[in-house]
Amino acid sequence: MATQEPQIGPATRAEALLRMEAFTPRMGLNYATFRNHDYGPQRQSAVSMLSPYLRRRLLTEPEVIAAALAAHGPQEADKFVQEVLWRGYFKGWMERRPEVWANYITGRDADFVALEEDPGLAIRVNAAETGETGLAYFDTWAKELVRTGYLHNHARMWFASLWIFTLKLPWRLGADFFLRHLLDGDPASNTCSWRWVAGLHTRGKPYVAQASNIARFSGGRFAPQESELATEVTGLMDEEPEGLPHVNPLRSVLSPEEAKPTAVLLTEEDCMPASADLASLDIRGAARLYCSHLRSPRRVAAAVSTFEEDALADTVARIGLDAQPWAASEPEALADWVQSIGAQQIFMPYATVGPLGDWIARALPLLRARGVAVAEWQRDWDGLVWPHATAGFFKVKKRLPDILTKAGLT
Repeated sequence: MATQEPQIGPATRAEALLRMEAFTPRMGLNYATFRNHDYGPQRQSAVSMLSPYLRRRLLTEPEVIAAALAAHGPQEADKFVQEVLWRGYFKGWMERRPEVWANYITGRDADFVALEEDPGLAIRVNAAETGETGLAYFDTWAKELVRTGYLHNHARMWFASLWIFTLKLPWRLGADFFLRHLLDGDPASNTCSWRWVAGLHTRGKPYVAQASNIARFSGGRFAPQESELATEVTGLMDEEPEGLPHVNPLRSVLSPEEAKPTAVLLTEEDCMPASADLASLDIRGAARLYCSHLRSPRRVAAAVSTFEEDALADTVARIGLDAQPWAASEPEALADWVQSIGAQQIFMPYATVGPLGDWIARALPLLRARGVAVAEWQRDWDGLVWPHATAGFFKVKKRLPDILTKAGLT
């Protein structure tokens, strides 16, 4: 009988809870011991693959941390809890440094121009994206990503290192390739992870993939030759000015006014709005805003868009809100819609730095000109983690006991 590759989906809260329950017994020492082992897409039993659900908050970070702590206790669950914390750290780090995202977009678009002007570069990038480089392990990962929408985290690190240092391709094009295909693609985690491999996040300390490491942690599926991989790298420090990016204050969040006619805008940033918060509002209309296509000017994988659409469909079904489907287009269309239903404020999930945040930023002046305010709901978890994301992960990790206590998890 042919072995079926595991599928991520359906994109529902019910499925997310079932997957969390199934993986909970492995959130302890099993995870700590085997999480770095990538045995291939048919054998990913050591990692949770919950990230596409966490990305859209069909599951929340406190929920999965609570499950791990209840089943294994703080000591045995520590590594799993830390990995959940990384997602919040990267989001907070990017929120405090929006210039990093802006620079990524500028550099990526310049790389797109270079692709058009340099046929040789275009051929090499296409070979990498289609898995035709001749490096069997790299090509396997490229095809797996396109086919499944997922890669093991260790494979992502190897892939990015090889893309940058062995194949000598622009790192932003690699980050764009990931963001277009990963079902758990998150602007902050994706951008910061590629920067980390390149030696830009932890300045001057790039991640260098090693043949022995790939052989060991791929369960012997691959046996690269050391001569095939770049071994001496200096990182990409010349791409950015000296010093770390400036740390900005976290932006304030506007709360909704209950008496104001309201348009509810649901996005994949948070697929669990609180019913109590919505019940208190004078809702004149609602929409589920599809934004996956904003990830890149290039074609975003259909599986990514479908996962987003299904997650939002599940959201409106659970909360009982009649929300029309709508793909983000010109921001003027948002202002026109809000005005057409007689709303004076929008209520939506917090729009993090990234494609959606950029789109909302373009819409804000148009909305304000028509007397429309934008209010947001923000998770308490973000409010606990983000203030500490001012430097490296270790600073946030040191605050983890306090964060867990304040979150009511210990």
